[in-house]
Amino acid sequence: MMSEMLSIIQLGHPILRKKAAEVENIQDQAIQQLVDNLIVTVCEANGVGIAASQVAQPYCVMIVASRPNPRYPHAPQMEPTAMINPRIIAHSSTVSKDWEGCLSIPGIRGLVPRYESVEVEYTDRNGKIQRQWLTNFVARIFQHEYDHFDGIVFLDRLESNLDIVTDQEYQKLVINNI
Repeated sequence: MMSEMLSIIQLGHPILRKKAAEVENIQDQAIQQLVDNLIVTVCEANGVGIAASQVAQPYCVMIVASRPNPRYPHAPQMEPTAMINPRIIAHSSTVSKDWEGCLSIPGIRGLVPRYESVEVEYTDRNGKIQRQWLTNFVARIFQHEYDHFDGIVFLDRLESNLDIVTDQEYQKLVINNI
């Protein structure tokens, strides 16, 4: 079956606020197809991560796909990685604030506090348990997508509404360093 770009649901859609279900059978053809489609979708949409909830599939499946693109020109390069039923095992005591956007909340960015590093455990698409420390931007992507499993969006994590900017201002501020 061909992989396709899926439609990304927007803030206000009830699935974005629902708790996601754990995947029972990773080898299920529908789950494998979902992983393939999520990889295509995150790349086509210039995202650096996506959770299955964002395409109206409330399962604990995320893709972490950091790479430089028009939305995140300074992102580190990595292979798109499917993480199924992930969890955070440990995290740093240090928290830092940085800009985040979301494919389900177009047009705005927020300055979100997150742990600088997280130790995560997840099942890969082949059914193998993986455990690793993620740091900085990749740790931020993971935490952002992980929140989607609990129906949380980055706006819920802001310390103040003053930490919100439009994408247009973000481009000027952050990308052009004005």
